[in-house]
Amino acid sequence: MGHEKLEGRGVVVTGAAGGIGRALAARLVAEGARVVVNDVDADQLAGTAAEIGAIAVAGDAASADGVEALVATATHALGRIDVYCANAGIDRTTADPLQLPDAEWARMLEVNVMGHVRAARAIVPSWLDDGRGGRFVVTASAAGLLTMIGAAAYSTTKHAAVGFAEWLSVTYGDRGVTVQAICPQGVQTAMLDQAGPLKDLLSHDEALAPESVAAAWVDSLDDDRFLVLPHPEVGGYYAARAADTDRWLAGMRRLQTKVDGLG
Repeated sequence: MGHEKLEGRGVVVTGAAGGIGRALAARLVAEGARVVVNDVDADQLAGTAAEIGAIAVAGDAASADGVEALVATATHALGRIDVYCANAGIDRTTADPLQLPDAEWARMLEVNVMGHVRAARAIVPSWLDDGRGGRFVVTASAAGLLTMIGAAAYSTTKHAAVGFAEWLSVTYGDRGVTVQAICPQGVQTAMLDQAGPLKDLLSHDEALAPESVAAAWVDSLDDDRFLVLPHPEVGGYYAARAADTDRWLAGMRRLQTKVDGLG
């Protein structure tokens, strides 16, 4: 028997060819959900879908046309989308984050923020119209709560992702739409491997396996809490930041100095 909130449900997971998305999709299948996986990497996605028993729908889940096509295809395949896991995300951090080109900022905003906005725009009205509600899950990051050293665009877009999820919850949470934001620190993915000198910093409280992130989310379904924190320490950091922001920023500047010394 799977989790009662997942068994038999129709679910879409974006950015699911590997990493956290793949782990979420595999766990959903194990819990008895019917799953559509999406990614821009069609070949890797096809392999993932075959391995875990999901339906592959390749494409760009950030663009307006891509979201429309994904939602239409997934609805046809599943009958209804009950859960949408907006997991796709990218990082284009460079050695000098302040000089990241506008085009890279624009692409990160498209994937890390507008992909969520467009998906909600496409799905939420149908959840309200039929009165059955749904669940919208954003994979954000601890960077969206705390900021990430050396990653201006990533931190900014993940803050925006959390902010949009909060707005969805405030606006539709009492109308049958459950909204959650998953905010891990370091996770054993390609993104962490590419973090350079930041890898050790991001792994300070342990770099979790993607499967651990998926497990933390499934555990959160028992109380439908908004913030899903696979690294529990993040809750304490977040509270400290809110309680004394200047002290928090001073501590972050000390970390920045330490990272500068590693370069």
